[in-house]
Amino acid sequence: MDPITMVLLLVAATVAGAINAAVGSGSLLTLPVLMAAGLPPGVAVRTNTTGMVFSTVGAVAGYRKEIQAERPNLRPLSIATLIGAMSGSLLLLKASPGTLDVVVPILICVALVMVVSQPRLTKTLKERQARRAEAAAPDSASGGNAGNKSPYRRPALVLPMGLASIYGGFFTAAQGILYMAILSVGTGRKLGDVNAVKNQMSLIVNASAAAVYLVAHFVWGAEIFWIGTALVAIGSLIGGYFGAHLAKRLPDAILRGVIVVVAIAALARQLWG
Repeated sequence: MDPITMVLLLVAATVAGAINAAVGSGSLLTLPVLMAAGLPPGVAVRTNTTGMVFSTVGAVAGYRKEIQAERPNLRPLSIATLIGAMSGSLLLLKASPGTLDVVVPILICVALVMVVSQPRLTKTLKERQARRAEAAAPDSASGGNAGNKSPYRRPALVLPMGLASIYGGFFTAAQGILYMAILSVGTGRKLGDVNAVKNQMSLIVNASAAAVYLVAHFVWGAEIFWIGTALVAIGSLIGGYFGAHLAKRLPDAILRGVIVVVAIAALARQLWG
């Protein structure tokens, strides 16, 4: 890798780390640089994912107080995310490069629709939950406490996040957009309110996928370009930490607009890149 490409990758990784902390899909900046340097898609994904672990470390550090407040409710979600991510990363080791070209655009479109329609979907879900709460009022009066259950523990949220994590472990790029869509719709909360949990789940995905790739590298010789990994790690760690602080200040409408722009750019990159 020549010096100009190294500088480009470092800058791209810093910006990608900030984007990951705010909305996700920052890898769509770093992956093209790695592939332009001559790396095959599989090698580029393994190199990028291993380095991008540090992006989510930085983002989680920036959201540490918000994550700590939710931590007691995140165990089922974390387990589903871990299992899905490891499954997806194992699939990448066996899958053909063309598989990515089919899967990624479909999932980005799904996430884009969910993000755009999130306010309406959230309103519908809240109305449905209110009707269920009224119907269950006699049971609650007799001592039940199901209404106090955290939305992060709902099976209707845990299962989609586990499935999305298979994709996250498989490709990682644009997983944050999927997570933001699923978490906001599934909990009925604003995008900014679920961003901390999104970053925590992204850390689990990236770390578990990187662990699988490291084992594959040392045991079976799966290639990782270590100079690229180091540059992505340094840049994304810096960007992730400062991006988390920036994301906290963004109004929900602006955050949704940023997600839509990034998602459309990601979709265009996959279809015509």
